[in-house]
Amino acid sequence: MCAVTTPRLDKPVPGRRNFVRIIGGAWRGRRISFPDLPGLRPTPDRVRETLFNWLQHDIVGTRCLDLFAGSGALGLEALSRAAREVVFVEQAQAAARALGAELERLGGSARARVMEMGAARFLRTPGEPFDGVFLDPPFGHGALEEYVPWLDAGHWVKTGGWVYLENERAAGAPALPPHWQLLKSKSAGEVGYHLARVTARASNA
Repeated sequence: MCAVTTPRLDKPVPGRRNFVRIIGGAWRGRRISFPDLPGLRPTPDRVRETLFNWLQHDIVGTRCLDLFAGSGALGLEALSRAAREVVFVEQAQAAARALGAELERLGGSARARVMEMGAARFLRTPGEPFDGVFLDPPFGHGALEEYVPWLDAGHWVKTGGWVYLENERAAGAPALPPHWQLLKSKSAGEVGYHLARVTARASNA
């Protein structure tokens, strides 16, 4: 993840920067900086390593959505591992601009788009479905319960595509639509993380 927990807390703390390292692929070991914003919480290295081990055969050539991008750690990891395209959605101006700068520095801008807007606004706009979605909203707001139905009803994930979901460990595995299959579910520290497969399109009848 990496998203901000309140609507427009987008002013960085002066003089402070945070960093994550890409752990695999062409950009392995490259350090990514992001502003110190309230609530911005990149997915831990240990979790990212496990996730991309799960996805090792499902990343190359795919089009992915990083819906609560923040630092961009998940989407950048996917690009490093040869995803065809990643769309990053991040409402905090400072985080979105920092992510754009990192993509330029890495030479990944041609395969990425950074959308400076909220996740709800993005999902209300027409768009093509994705092969995979990273869904790591802010903790403590029950956001998975809100955004999973939106992704499903809007047909944002292709049939056969995957969705990564991250939440508080105490919340357990998230409720999923009946045509989503939970493939993997683990926890690390206070983080619960899960991988699901979309096996059919939602019925909007």
